Amino acid sequence: MKIPTGKGTITLPALLAIWSVSLVVNLPGLAVSPMLGNLDKIFPRASDLEIQLLTVLPNLLIIPFVLFSGKLSESRDKVRIVVAGLAIYLTAGVLYFFARSMVELIVVSCLLGCGCGLVIPLAAGMIADTFTGRYRMQQLGIKSGISNIALVLATSVVGWLNHGNWHLPFLVYLVPAIPLALMIFLRKGTDTGVPAAVTVTKTPPAAPSSASAPIHGEKSAKGFIIGRIAGIMGLYAFVTYAVVAITYYLPFLIQEDRLGSDVTGTITSLFYLSVFLPGFFLPFIIKIFGQRTSIVAASSIAAGLLLMALSRDYWPLYVASVLMGFGYGVFQPVIYDKATYTVTDGSKSTLALALVLSVNYLAVTVAPFITDFFRHLFGASGNHFPFILNFALTLLFGILVVAKRDSFTFRMSDEYV
Repeated sequence: MKIPTGKGTITLPALLAIWSVSLVVNLPGLAVSPMLGNLDKIFPRASDLEIQLLTVLPNLLIIPFVLFSGKLSESRDKVRIVVAGLAIYLTAGVLYFFARSMVELIVVSCLLGCGCGLVIPLAAGMIADTFTGRYRMQQLGIKSGISNIALVLATSVVGWLNHGNWHLPFLVYLVPAIPLALMIFLRKGTDTGVPAAVTVTKTPPAAPSSASAPIHGEKSAKGFIIGRIAGIMGLYAFVTYAVVAITYYLPFLIQEDRLGSDVTGTITSLFYLSVFLPGFFLPFIIKIFGQRTSIVAASSIAAGLLLMALSRDYWPLYVASVLMGFGYGVFQPVIYDKATYTVTDGSKSTLALALVLSVNYLAVTVAPFITDFFRHLFGASGNHFPFILNFALTLLFGILVVAKRDSFTFRMSDEYV
């Protein structure tokens, strides 16, 4: 079977290999999270600092390795970088089963962060190199969907495994064996810059299709169109910050409202399911809403945050999680696609994706500190406050989207509408 790419076709096994890389990008930290409440029993001598390092340090290490991977991709074979990252990732997954102390657990988690950081930008970068135009937008949507549904399924598996030996949830980190085995179907082409499994039926352009020329008034430097890359990074950082409140504060909100902790997993799964679904239907969604797509996505996030802030019952939380997930699920693949049009040198497209992805992890890391700052500033208490705060900030963001709807950051490409 041959799959059209906009440049030609790609074999089905090669496409499955590219898709499979997205299975692992959202998994770091997942296996550790269910055991956080029992760490004092598993490691009775563990200090508060060690517990904090276990959760924070791996995520911080992902950021420099995402950037390092993007830089390496300019001059090296992307497939080899992916293989190296997956091998490190899988090695860490195996080493978890031999960890017997908190220090060993921290060291292995850091190794996992390094391997995952190498892989993350290339999950989208290989798609950007292989596909073009509406085919690329479609595939980036599928990539987003795969990574999020993998997270939903892995969360369920980890929850089930958590009832036994505390090492069992780390089985989820053996998933990199799947894309590692499929990498045999990808080989870098010498003439086209895409995997050898891709048949180019059109004459390749002099520069990769992701290269863009700055329009009047846009400044460029070192292969990047400055205003574009800054706008996309700011967009991704904000929408990630806005929705990550559901991860940090939903359990405490449910506890405060005495709704029963069992519902937390259901609501979180609904959120990730709602992030996952738009990826597979993104061209259709953009076709429906046209140039209002960014406004609709921002409004959906804002409505979800408001509903979650006001809710005192189950069903509004379910609806809120769906609204937040839908908005984020629309923004995510659009951002990936736009990132490839922020460069004047096509060889830097993966580096552009790495820069954009790094702010995602940065936003996840700093989100609780930002919320605590505003909590102290306003003297607020209660676990509804983070959602009220993020609703107010998203409302301001929505005004910006409307005012700048014709800018590169928020405008949909004419070929998709």
